[in-house]
Amino acid sequence: MQSFRTEIENPVVEKDILELANKIELFKNGKVDEEKFRSLRLARGVYGQRQEGVQMIRIKLPYGKVTSNQLRRISEVSDEYSRGRLHITTRQDIQIHYVDLDRTPELWAALEKDDITLREACGNTVRNVTASETAGIDPNEPFDVSPYAHAVFQYFLRNPISQEMGRKFKVSFSGTDEDTGLSYMHDLGFIAKMENGVRGFKVMLGGGLGSQPRHADVFYEFLATEKIIPLMEGVIRVFDRHGERKSRAKARMKFLIKDIGLEAFRTLVEEEQLAIPQKSVKIDAESYKISVPKKIVAPVVEIADQKAFELWKSTNVIRQKQEGYVAIGIKALLGDFYTDKARLLADLVDKYAAGELRLSLRQNILIPHVHEDLIPVVYTILEKLGFAAPGYNKAIDITACPGTDTCNLGIASSTGIAEELERIIKLEYPQYLEKDDMVIKISGCMNACGQHNMANIGFQGMSVRTKDKLVAPALQVLLGGGNMGDGNGRFADKVVKIPSRRGPEALRRILDDFEKNSSGIPFMDYYQEKGEKYFYELLTDLSNIENLTQEDFIDWGNEDKYVKEIGIGECAGVVIDLIETLFLESEEKVENAEKSLVDTIYSDAIYHAYSALVNSAKALLLAENKKTNTHAGIISQFDEEFVTTGKISLSTTFSSLAYQIKENAPTKEFALSYIKATQEFIAKARSLRTSEITA
Repeated sequence: MQSFRTEIENPVVEKDILELANKIELFKNGKVDEEKFRSLRLARGVYGQRQEGVQMIRIKLPYGKVTSNQLRRISEVSDEYSRGRLHITTRQDIQIHYVDLDRTPELWAALEKDDITLREACGNTVRNVTASETAGIDPNEPFDVSPYAHAVFQYFLRNPISQEMGRKFKVSFSGTDEDTGLSYMHDLGFIAKMENGVRGFKVMLGGGLGSQPRHADVFYEFLATEKIIPLMEGVIRVFDRHGERKSRAKARMKFLIKDIGLEAFRTLVEEEQLAIPQKSVKIDAESYKISVPKKIVAPVVEIADQKAFELWKSTNVIRQKQEGYVAIGIKALLGDFYTDKARLLADLVDKYAAGELRLSLRQNILIPHVHEDLIPVVYTILEKLGFAAPGYNKAIDITACPGTDTCNLGIASSTGIAEELERIIKLEYPQYLEKDDMVIKISGCMNACGQHNMANIGFQGMSVRTKDKLVAPALQVLLGGGNMGDGNGRFADKVVKIPSRRGPEALRRILDDFEKNSSGIPFMDYYQEKGEKYFYELLTDLSNIENLTQEDFIDWGNEDKYVKEIGIGECAGVVIDLIETLFLESEEKVENAEKSLVDTIYSDAIYHAYSALVNSAKALLLAENKKTNTHAGIISQFDEEFVTTGKISLSTTFSSLAYQIKENAPTKEFALSYIKATQEFIAKARSLRTSEITA
């Protein structure tokens, strides 16, 4: 790989990018294990695609905020390194596809010129911190959650405690009790509250989707804002130490809490508090940079279709708490838009808004801070761009993951069926253009990136096999899920599995029945009233696979016969480590510890040393074919296998050595002694390994 100049002023970021370039070169030369390389690149936003030889790049955009300059930069990068298409995710990121691995470091360097990162957008890390897209403008919010979401993002970015966890960790912020940040399905969810004039949050813990969705528990009814970062650090430290690491299916936070219980988890978090460097982190919300709307004279424009304009205004214009201003919603079909329009959109928000936009959890775009006098001119520009479709965040606005288009794990098409269902709603059920109490979501597999199992009507990509062993694309129909507000929600029931081509007929039956019999109540309540059996009987004949046609074997959006292909999941795959690689990594971690010590960041230095200790112990256990499912398990098992048996001589137990991390405050003196003890342990572990190999 040819060298390149990063032109990055921040030395930490520059080191990151150069490290990625170096590891790519080592991997190509066979000097880095494939699984370890996968872990490294995922933590830097580089994700293997379904198509061989190219990568998906996930761009991390905290709480979905994007400035006009950042949007132009992302567009420039997409044109240079990809194909000019931008995809908005359900976590307010932007993804670009078909990128050459060798070019990812220079792509990242280009993005950083406008303060855009790839760091920890994928992998076993703290993922993008999401928030209500109306944060800062919502008339019902007690305060703007944006500064707090941003502070959490900054604090945990590159934080050593959250770089190599057993699985990913997701955080959300909701500005109001409507809980539009969906706290109940997150590892940690924060809902803004005021108590006796003090800002704080209701804290939800341990939620998640996937094949086994779990509703989050209430961890705190109220926690003052200055306590949220210390709390989250304690939670992550416990998750890092006790969370499953071998079985990917059991490695999320929700399984740890389910196994040990909420109160036992709370006790573990409390035991970590001594090691946490700051017991209180005051977040200076007053200094948070707020976008300033433009003040210009509204040009006179002529609206050709007044009826269409009025419909659009009723569905896509949101009143702000700032008097005289509105936010304008743009419905991005399946979260996709292209760089030519993105640049014009950046020009629009510069001229007529406040130079920023927000990406939403429903894969849409919101332009805040538009003066109400400018609504007509903004509409005419959006109409020319093809961005004036009505139905922002309404029933016609279907959420879908990329599915089999690009994802390794996709089983059936989600984008193809989503387009067809949107077409049907628009033509046959136009009243749903204005309904916001019907949420439809689609995922291409059980991992629920399209959040299908928390929708009113959800579809999950699957397959069916006939008696003749022919395989056709299928959809699991899920009904009755939804957000109830203030940290409460329902997960949808799995009602029936049908061939994908019958998805439109299933939707028609559900909507027709709802229109005829619901008496105006919301769909979630109507489903609870009727029950799963009622809808099963309504749809069950569609599940018959004895009468499949040739068309049933061709998935939506495709022309070729369906072939079920599932690759290796990379979203947070568990890494299978080679022993020597682990020792090398341990030595790198000690180097990082020494650097943090020089920089006087003692808590980081201590955690790097702790990681090196566990890493080295894991190496010796793997050499003995022992289980290494959790950090806590590694620590206790190392004592049993090596210390108690006398295979390795320590002045104390390994548990006592390792757990000094939670028994000491993060001082310079402790950091020095802990690093020294770690170096001595690694030397002994390496010596033992060498003697075993040469024996």
